[in-house]
Amino acid sequence: MKYQVLIVLLYLSMSCTKKKPLEKVVQENVHKKVKLMTLDPGHFHAALVQKTMYAQVDPKIYVFAPEGAEVQYFLNKIEAYNSSEVAPTKWTVETSLSDNYLKKMLDEKPGNVMVVAGKNSKKIDYILAAVKAGLNVYADKPLVINPEGFNKLKEAFKIAKEKGVLIYDIMTERFESTTVLQKLFSKEFSVFGSLVEGTVADPAISKESIHHFFKYVSSKPLVRPAWFFDVNEEGEGIVDVTTHLVDLVQWEAFSNQIIDTSNIEMLHAKRWATVLSKEAFQKVTGQEGFPDYLKKDVKDGKLHVYCNGEMIYKINGKHAKVSVIWNYQAPEGTGDTHYSIMRGTKSNLIIKQGKEENFKPTLYIETKNGEDFETVLNDALKNKIAKEFPGITAEKISNTQWRIKIPDSFKIGHEAHFAQVTENYLKYLESGKLPEWEVPNMIAKYYTNIEAYKMAAQN
Repeated sequence: MKYQVLIVLLYLSMSCTKKKPLEKVVQENVHKKVKLMTLDPGHFHAALVQKTMYAQVDPKIYVFAPEGAEVQYFLNKIEAYNSSEVAPTKWTVETSLSDNYLKKMLDEKPGNVMVVAGKNSKKIDYILAAVKAGLNVYADKPLVINPEGFNKLKEAFKIAKEKGVLIYDIMTERFESTTVLQKLFSKEFSVFGSLVEGTVADPAISKESIHHFFKYVSSKPLVRPAWFFDVNEEGEGIVDVTTHLVDLVQWEAFSNQIIDTSNIEMLHAKRWATVLSKEAFQKVTGQEGFPDYLKKDVKDGKLHVYCNGEMIYKINGKHAKVSVIWNYQAPEGTGDTHYSIMRGTKSNLIIKQGKEENFKPTLYIETKNGEDFETVLNDALKNKIAKEFPGITAEKISNTQWRIKIPDSFKIGHEAHFAQVTENYLKYLESGKLPEWEVPNMIAKYYTNIEAYKMAAQN
């Protein structure tokens, strides 16, 4: 009898020590409230995460950073959001400012999610240290800017899986209304058909974005840190903003599909510089001259920033093109712009944001068939598209082209998209897992960027 009791006790002991599912580990790590720790906030995106309150998030946030203008800018933004006349927030902030800010965060761990948006050169090391310490990561793009960083990223995802924590990058462009509609229409076979294979000259899917160093954020001139113009810190343009565009190529053309890096082939990549005078540099940074670490990029008294890039590649057999351009300042009344086209067997889906569109993203549908297309389009709008975008209509502007008119309620702007991405991430934390395709596709996304970077550096 005593042997039977021993066997039962041994079985119970083994059952109690059985490894918990990763989803359960993540849920336990999150506890009742998500507690945010912002590390070294050197980019204004760190503050935009806090522009909205979230029911799942503790209103007390913890900031670990070196002393200086960057963390002060972040703290000022939080205070501005708290005192806003429209939808004021209620954050309280506990700061820990020192040179060993990373070690202090890892030793104290007052929160369970690290938010990071700053120097891209340091970001992957922050991420790797965080997941080793059992912390979830919510990071601004890009996570990596060079091949060495990409190898660390793969290691970080492996450790995150073992520790039961989540790494997630902030992909705001997935929530822009014209992009969402472009994706929805591409799934409507009666309207779009199927994505063509494309060629190098005419890719199946193309995305181009134009950005500006000097612009306004939350109605105030954006002050960029001087290191933002150092490609060794920020990364070249071909590995920075392209992250959003490469992500959209995957997210729209291969929705909910796992993308293997073996199915990505880089065909062409190039990079070039935007040239800034001392006066322009001073206006956007507040610094009178170029710091010593930028002297390597100064020619004839002007700063050459390799922030522009272009890549053409094949992904799952389809040709794709991504390009990013940085100008100094947008013309009066304009801002950052986006152009995109998805070529289908029945129609093309085109997003434009030029003068004709009053510099607002606008979706056009261009038919290749002509006959009865308007009826097909309106049927799709009424039966499926309107379920997600009530009030949407199509305006005929020629025999082959229609402009999609989106109610203003869906045009909430770039800054508001941060709250939408954050809400998504909080749902993943609560469930204890990301979608099955998300991690492999993050790896595929950064693999694409780094392959383009390597090829462009050789040209």
